Amino acid sequence: MEQKRTKEEYKKWAQEQAPKSPKVKNSVMAFLVGGIICTIGQVILRALLNTGMPKNDASSLTTLFMIFLGAFLTGLNVYDEIGRIGGAGAAIPVTGFANSIVSPAMEYKREGYVMGVGARMFLIAGPVLVYGIISSIIAGIIYYLIT
Repeated sequence: MEQKRTKEEYKKWAQEQAPKSPKVKNSVMAFLVGGIICTIGQVILRALLNTGMPKNDASSLTTLFMIFLGAFLTGLNVYDEIGRIGGAGAAIPVTGFANSIVSPAMEYKREGYVMGVGARMFLIAGPVLVYGIISSIIAGIIYYLIT
């Protein structure tokens, strides 16, 4: 005959049965992967600055390159492995942003470019990005017309 457990007993039993999370290892790997991604960005920035490019232009171009790199590696199914190893270290930099946009687009590609890729591209990144992009375009047009 099976005995009934109280909520507290079940919670304690479930915690004992759950696999232990290697928190220290996960933290170290997140630090290392995030650091490597940021170091790559810094190397690109320094290389651009060494060509004589102005700092603002070099910073913008570095950001664009890192977004491209994140999207490209996602397309090759490499960034998922980086994320599996590095956890939050791969999710936080701008490459993680590119991954969050490209992943759903690739997943729904079979549904077509309009209803699949177009409709699902911002599934993870959220509608906030859409409104942010639209607002920046409108602000840019207004700034252009005023100046």
